[in-house]
Amino acid sequence: MTSLADLHALMARLGHPVIQVPLVSGARFADGAPYRFEIPSVEGPEVLEAVVEEADRLGVSVARTSQGSGVMMLSDAEISAMAELGAERGIEVNLFLGPRAAWDTGGQAKLTQAVGAAARGNSMVAACVADAERACSLGIRSLLVGDLGTLEVLWQLKADGTLPANLVLKTSVLMPLTNGPTAAIFERLGAGTLNVGTDLTVPQLAEIRAATSLPIDLYLEVPDDQGGFVRFYEAVEIVRAAAPVYLKMGLRNAPNIYPSGRHLGVIPKELGRERVRRAALVRRLVEQLDPALAKPASGRPTDLGVPEV
Repeated sequence: MTSLADLHALMARLGHPVIQVPLVSGARFADGAPYRFEIPSVEGPEVLEAVVEEADRLGVSVARTSQGSGVMMLSDAEISAMAELGAERGIEVNLFLGPRAAWDTGGQAKLTQAVGAAARGNSMVAACVADAERACSLGIRSLLVGDLGTLEVLWQLKADGTLPANLVLKTSVLMPLTNGPTAAIFERLGAGTLNVGTDLTVPQLAEIRAATSLPIDLYLEVPDDQGGFVRFYEAVEIVRAAAPVYLKMGLRNAPNIYPSGRHLGVIPKELGRERVRRAALVRRLVEQLDPALAKPASGRPTDLGVPEV
């Protein structure tokens, strides 16, 4: 029978060590920052404006915003407005591709979230490509991908010049990523930033960091439908083990607003403001617990998918 030590040695030989005591990651973003804040569920220009306003009020540096309803739920004017504000402020504006299985006529996604972001059939992959082309034509340079095959297709379209070479392809939390080998696969298929499982331990995050140099993004406060965890006091250990890492500020005890629209009134804007306030709380904790990690980055980041307008 193979011993535990032998199994661990085998994994290490394959390049995926089993990490029990997390190593400190010395990797950083291009501007030297070990972590950045991402504000998700920024569903349109009005929400983005509210996020920027709250970030200015609280002195929070927001590097990236992400949207969950999808490109197809935004008008050209709305996408252009988001791109213009992102370009002005140096913020990466990330938009989800669609459609997706959870909103389609199939039945499996109604029973399990595991296939909720999948593209059912080649026609749905083609629709995702159409979303990508439209968003890029309006200046967006960061897209959120929930389907593995779609990820590879978009990577191929970047390689042949159909899509911009500097387009950031961010994987969705709906594409389960919970170990180093999977992270390596996502990177090989063209991912530029990896959204990992919400419940991973710090050693498990370190294993993913050992498998890839790509930025990791992790919900530090997790929406209820993804687990509902609040991990503020783990922020320092997470950054030490996983840097460079986007700390993604979801909200527990908040409504699911997908697909978003004017029928929800001010709710998306107020949720956006609260996510920024949560980021301010985490920043204070990091400054208190490890001031070295809170050292401000120098200059405007060059590795963000900031819109080009």
